[in-house]
Order: sequence, then C-alpha cells, then structure tokens
Amino acid sequence: MTPKSVSQWMSKRVLQPVVLLVDSDAELLARFEAEAREHWGDRCYLITATTPADALSGLIGLLGAGAPIALVVAAQRLAGMSGVELLRQTRRLAPSARCVLAADLERAGAAFAASDLGALDYFLVKPWEPLAEKLLPVLDRLLEEWRAEARPGGDSLRLAGSRWSPESYAAKEFLSRNLVRYRWVDVDEDPAMREVVEQLGGRPLKLPVVFFPDGRQVVAPTLRALADEVGLKTAPAHPFYDLVVVGCGPAGLASAVYGASEGLHTLVVEQSAPGGQAGTSSMIENYLGFPAGVSGADLAMRAMTQAQRFGAEILTAQEVVGLRREDPYRVLRLADGREVYAHAVVIATGMRVRQLEVPGLERLLGIGVYYGAAATEAATYRGQPVVVVGGANSAGQGALFFSRTASRVTMLIKKPSLAPWMSQYLVDRIAAAESIDVVPGVEVAAVAGEGRLERVEVCELASGAKRWLDAAAMFLFVGASPRSEMLADSLARDERGFLSTGADLSRRRGEPLAWSAAREPLMFETNVPGVFAVGDVRAGANRRVAAAVGEGSAVMYSVHKHLTTV
Repeated sequence: MTPKSVSQWMSKRVLQPVVLLVDSDAELLARFEAEAREHWGDRCYLITATTPADALSGLIGLLGAGAPIALVVAAQRLAGMSGVELLRQTRRLAPSARCVLAADLERAGAAFAASDLGALDYFLVKPWEPLAEKLLPVLDRLLEEWRAEARPGGDSLRLAGSRWSPESYAAKEFLSRNLVRYRWVDVDEDPAMREVVEQLGGRPLKLPVVFFPDGRQVVAPTLRALADEVGLKTAPAHPFYDLVVVGCGPAGLASAVYGASEGLHTLVVEQSAPGGQAGTSSMIENYLGFPAGVSGADLAMRAMTQAQRFGAEILTAQEVVGLRREDPYRVLRLADGREVYAHAVVIATGMRVRQLEVPGLERLLGIGVYYGAAATEAATYRGQPVVVVGGANSAGQGALFFSRTASRVTMLIKKPSLAPWMSQYLVDRIAAAESIDVVPGVEVAAVAGEGRLERVEVCELASGAKRWLDAAAMFLFVGASPRSEMLADSLARDERGFLSTGADLSRRRGEPLAWSAAREPLMFETNVPGVFAVGDVRAGANRRVAAAVGEGSAVMYSVHKHLTTV
C-alpha cells in the first residue's frame, strides 16, 4: 500500500468500504486489482500491499481519516511478519473488519491457531486462482456480512432512536438479524435529529423513528409494522401448501431446504428472524466444514437463501398461534387471523430464553441488560466493562465476542468451573483471553442504574456474601425452555413442555393426546399424524446446531411417507 493510496481515499472521502489484499506476489496483486475492479466497480475501494509494514501503516492512515475498513485478506507467508500476526494487529485496529487468511495446506495449522485466538473470520487455501471462482465469491459473502453490521451511509433507511430506549434496541436487533441495511442515528448525540423527531412525535419522544430513502417516516412502529414497511414478507401468498415449517432456526431451515428441493410447495413461518437462538451466536466454531468458524447469522442467511433458491416461501414477523386437524389437511392459525392449510407440518420452534428474575432487571431490559449476544450493541459498549451471565457454549461465544471491544468481560457462572459444561475449545480460548475474568460459584442478586445499567450485585452461593460490580452492560445466557405453549391444546408434550414424537408416543397411549392412527407413528411424528417436530423443541433432542440440521433434513423421509397416505 502506498501513501498515495491513502491520500487518494482521504481526498475523495468516498463512502465505499475498503478492501485490502496483502501478498508478497506483486503480479497476483495486479491481477486481483484488475479482476476485482471489474467485478465490484465503484462499490469498493481496493488497496493492495506487498509487506505487512505497508499494510499496517496504510490501515492506520485510513482509520484516522474515518475510512470504513471492511475486508483484510493476508497471505500467511509475508516478509517480516506472518499473515496471522498481521490479522491479529488488524483485529485490534479495526475490530469490525472481516479478516481472511490465505495459506497453503502445509501451513493450515497456523490458520487454526489464529482462529483459536479470534483473529480469523475465514480461511482460504492457496492457490486461490482463478480469482473469479475461488476468491471473489468468498469476499462477496464477507462484504455482505460486514455491511449487515456496519451499514455505512448510502441510500439505506435511517433509524433514529436512543441507546437508552428498549424499543430502539428491539428495532435495531430486528433489522440487523433480518439483514435490512440501515444507518443508526442517536438522538442523544444529534440535536438536529432530535428536533425532527420531536416535531414528528412530540414529547415525550416516541422512539424509534424510521426515515426511508423515499421521504416517508414511521414513528414508533411495531416489529410487524416495521417488517411490512421494509418489505419483508409477512403474509402467505397461497392458502394451501404441501409442507409448512414453523420456525426458521437450523432445524426448520434444513426442513425447508430439503422439502423445497424435493418438489414440495413449502412455506416457512418465523416469529422473529432467521436462525433462531443459533442465529444470535457470534461464532460457531465446531460446525463441520467451517475450520475458521461461522457466525450464527451467516449460517442462517446462507440456509435461508438456499431454501428460497429452491422455491420455499419464508414469512417473517409472523406467528403461529394454533393448530387443528381437518383431514386430509392440517390447519395453522396465524396471529393476524389468517389460516394456512397443509398436508404436512414440521414444528421447529426451538427454545425461548428463560427469564432471570432479580430486582431491578425488568426496567433495564434493552438499556444495558440483554438476553443473548445482542451483537448490535458491541459498538455501544466499546471500552466499557460488561458482564456475561452463564457457563454454556453460547455464553462462552458471547464473552469472546465482546472481549474484542469491551475494556473487561466478567463471566458469572454458578458451577465451580466452565468445564465440562462448555466445549473444551471455548474453555481454552477463554483461559487465554487476557480481558476475560471467570467468576465461579456465584449468581446475580440484583442490578441497579438510573436510566441505564450501572452496577450488578453478585452473590457467592457458598457463603451468601454479596458485592457490587461496575458494569455498562449485562448479557444473559441463563438457559431456555421449549417454545411450544401455543400448541399445548393439540400436541402431546412432556412435563417440561417438549413435544413428544415417534416411539415416545407409544409409551403414552391412553393419555388424552395419545396416538390415534392405525399405523405406528413415524420418526419425528407427533400425536397428530402428519405433524412432525424437530430440533430443540422435541423431547429427547440433542441440542446442538449440527444435530438440529440433521433432524430437519432427516424428517423429510417421514414427511414423504406420510404424504403417500394422504
């Protein structure tokens, strides 16, 4: 990277995201620039460097000028510094940038070690030519992922709200998880925008306010109204489908992909956003085929795109509130009163986060206290102390994610240690992270703050002693319960609310909701023939992302067997 490259960006003040490729092969860099400029046009600002020193110097200059650093791709073998070390330093300088390491197979071990330290977002095997097949498609996906989180300028809608408004947080989270591009404007930091918002909604402020590129404004919309306004599909196009999948987590998405790809007219109904609980995971590092890990949101959006490519119809911000049997159909009642008929139904509603009941918590939800990773808030609490409550994998992934930006991450766990309740690779990474403290044998006793979270009271389980911790934010990973209450009147559930399926129904005969057909229930089939349950909501399920995907695909064998009897 030359000083001229930086000065050109500074003189133009362009809004395009910066893509930096670092490789000692100058001829390859020239080919990359030529092909990438033809591929992207003016959608990106391309920079190359042959040495880590030039790359870091240029990054510092660009960041000082306010440039949005989107992608940094580094070869492992560089003069004076490895690609892994360059990406570690890049991560510290530009935490939101996507970092990609390129190495031949002999040096793959370095890539995995870097992944363990959180330095990588993706790993490429060299040689990466032809670039149009091996490199550019990967960079396209990473750019979209970066844009979904960074959303710099452009003609996107603007979301005006306050970081201390729960409704503003809910809107941000909803738009982010549905990959709707927007620009956040904090009315507490922008007096001009605050005046506009006051004129639209009066006082007290009604937040958030959504400003669309065409000049429209919507004041304090519900999530359903927001979904309609931004063009998300919320109503079914047809009254009848071969297959309706309820839930858009890993299990539901797998059912949608395999159902649609096998020719079934398929509808998916999702209450919030694709991915379910897995979609909120900042990084899944033990999913097969992703050696550098994959974010839950990325995995979900890939699967959703795949399902739609095969013809599946996906509804968002829509909820199923009831189910009844009208042979040969199964009828689903939606929250807006619509009804959808289907020959087969797959329930993949997953789990809902268990609520933590401690003094002061409810009034601080969305203004310092969050359930799950709440990735949209990482920048809000940059350089401040945060608390993560929980000791399972999701809590570990969240702690590592926030350690990139927070001044300190304190993990509060009830158990004496993280192992064996957390995967060992996460235990090791947390132990190696200097900015993460693990406090065992404690629980949250109370929270406090005026208009925002300021302190968390911790109680030691063994002694009962209490103390206060300063905290700007607290992220809760305190377990979950099955999302099945809307089906309690129609489907058999166990004592904890999980849906009973398959062979389990044979052991429940004689009960009010037991199996009624002449044949034996199929694998994953509930007590209503033609209605199946997969993933976390099913009794006896192995609650892992890979297992959910496996069940979501395997259930299609049973669905097809049922359809032969309709």
